Amino acid sequence: MKRLLALCSLSALALLQGQTLFAQDSSPPPAIPRASAVDSTVPGTSASTVLRTNSMSVLDDKKRLGSDDFVSFRVVEDRDGESQHLRVNDNGELEVPYVGLVPAAGKTCRELAYNIKSALEKEYYYHATVILAVDKVSEKSRGKVYVYGAVKGQGPQEIPTDETYTVSKAVIRAGGFGDFADKRKVKVTRKNGQAFVVDLKKVIEQGRSEDDVVLQPDDQIYVAQRLVNF
Repeated sequence: MKRLLALCSLSALALLQGQTLFAQDSSPPPAIPRASAVDSTVPGTSASTVLRTNSMSVLDDKKRLGSDDFVSFRVVEDRDGESQHLRVNDNGELEVPYVGLVPAAGKTCRELAYNIKSALEKEYYYHATVILAVDKVSEKSRGKVYVYGAVKGQGPQEIPTDETYTVSKAVIRAGGFGDFADKRKVKVTRKNGQAFVVDLKKVIEQGRSEDDVVLQPDDQIYVAQRLVNF
């Protein structure tokens, strides 16, 4: 009788332990932590941004695209709502669905989006809202600009691949203005002969960043000297 009771007790204990183990095993796994930020250097990571954006007016109009850049592309009016990942080829062109090859190098996302919009609306869409965003910036050289005149370090400068390079940045990289530099009349000359003057005094001292100019490959930046030192 005692042996029977002992066996029953052992069986009950084993059953109880089995229920405990089952309860532990059946508990839900810990939640996987979400990433706190998106790495914009990896192709495809701007897709969520493109999917959330329905206005072309908010597209980037500063950074200019170059060969081997990757972009996310979407037409808001498409029913599937999917974004596509496209690459700017070595000739500076983007192959866009329905449209074909479109010149992209040297254009901003906003400029290129409006060009694609016009092409799509000629044959395929009554109205097209084109959304473009940079996924990955190429590490290839974007070319050079040349800074001369009243700066502390004249000469050529590589255009950075990871930022929008402007006249003020080029002057700062050149060591800043010389003692008698005319900050109001910084001349930029393009390889096509186009020339204009930038007032960097307003840009730097008054925060008029909208008056700064985004540089293009082979731009010549000349900082003149003032005739009279005030």
